[in-house]
Amino acid sequence: MTTLTPILTKTWDQADSFTLRGYENAGGYQAFRTALGMNPDDIIQAVKDSGLRGRGGAGFPTGLKWGFIPQGDGKPHYLVVNADESEPGTCKDIPLMMANPHVLVEGIIISSFAIRANHAFIYVRGEVLHVIRRLQQAVADAYEAGYLGKNILGSGFDLELVVHSGAGAYICGEETALLDSLEGYRGQPRLKPPFPAVAGLYGGPTVINNVESIASVPGIIANGADWFASMGTEKSKGFGIFSLSGHVTRPGQYEAPLGITLRELLDMAGGIRGGRRLKFWTPGGSSTPLFTDEHLDVPLDFESVGAAGSMLGTRALQLFDDTTCVVRAVLRWSEFYAHESCGKCTPCREGTYWYKQMLKRLEKGEGSEKDLDTLLDLSDNILGRSFCALGDGATSPVTSSIQYFRDEYIQHFEQGGCPFDRAASTAWAGGK
Repeated sequence: MTTLTPILTKTWDQADSFTLRGYENAGGYQAFRTALGMNPDDIIQAVKDSGLRGRGGAGFPTGLKWGFIPQGDGKPHYLVVNADESEPGTCKDIPLMMANPHVLVEGIIISSFAIRANHAFIYVRGEVLHVIRRLQQAVADAYEAGYLGKNILGSGFDLELVVHSGAGAYICGEETALLDSLEGYRGQPRLKPPFPAVAGLYGGPTVINNVESIASVPGIIANGADWFASMGTEKSKGFGIFSLSGHVTRPGQYEAPLGITLRELLDMAGGIRGGRRLKFWTPGGSSTPLFTDEHLDVPLDFESVGAAGSMLGTRALQLFDDTTCVVRAVLRWSEFYAHESCGKCTPCREGTYWYKQMLKRLEKGEGSEKDLDTLLDLSDNILGRSFCALGDGATSPVTSSIQYFRDEYIQHFEQGGCPFDRAASTAWAGGK
């Protein structure tokens, strides 16, 4: 059985884990000293050799992304950390920044040095004020210790780090919309190409990485690329934080090698609440196609989850037992996507609106089987035709729920209403 690998989460149970002293007592701020004595290209190669892939959802190789930055171009380079965590079910970066913000700061120093960036930004969601304050304190402490600013530890390397508060738009989780927001404009996705590596923030070469991706870098430099690559699977190397929420006995963050299965995670988490049966779940947040109890043994790595018909995404495992109405769950997700669509492109703006209208009718039992075909046709006109991935993500719960639970949709309009007790699926109902 796969075991947990507490690395980023190792000190979360310590009262001073978020402080500079607590982080240094646990070995922190040693890896960046090593990195400052390395050739920047060797750091990029080490990250490539480690097999680290983006932990924000797409799974793109991190070192390869860094390698796209043109060198010797005479332009300022930028590192931007995407901390705008806001998708339903995704909840790993916020506790990471709360419990161990300095591992992110150290990762930023190393990553910025590697890509020759002298300015870095953490774009964090504005609603999480407690996280913003903790990050600001960590950054201030790092400046005071001489780890940020001019001529860091006499290395000749300068780095300014800014914590930027977003205004609470889910679309700003899309990297180019994030850049527009960071520049002071309305957050909307940009046309690509040019890609951020060539023309990103303020028109300069820019790397944009997720919090967990950057926080994984100090461990790679401290322990070596082979250490990181020894965990996980052949193509999905390393470890990751798996967020279990919903109808599970012990919800929480479980840090384990990629390739672990939900069955193994559930054993660690005490199983489904009240001994009930798992009905459906998301392997990577609400924007990934649903899985059912048939997928308990699918290895949770990028390739295996993709081959089974979904996406690993942010490893946000939302678990729903048999008290849950799948139509109502999909409606609630669709309401979220309709609300958060930036409106820039027609397929997403109009498609998510009609999702919401049609699913409301179906949940009330006011539809017909023909409406299911209309939903699928609507999905076909959104998927792959939207300006960014928000539209694609919005189709995932709709199409997958019809695939696995078509009979439940039909049951709604055959009975003239929802056959489920809404109260039974609530957290306080205890699954009874």
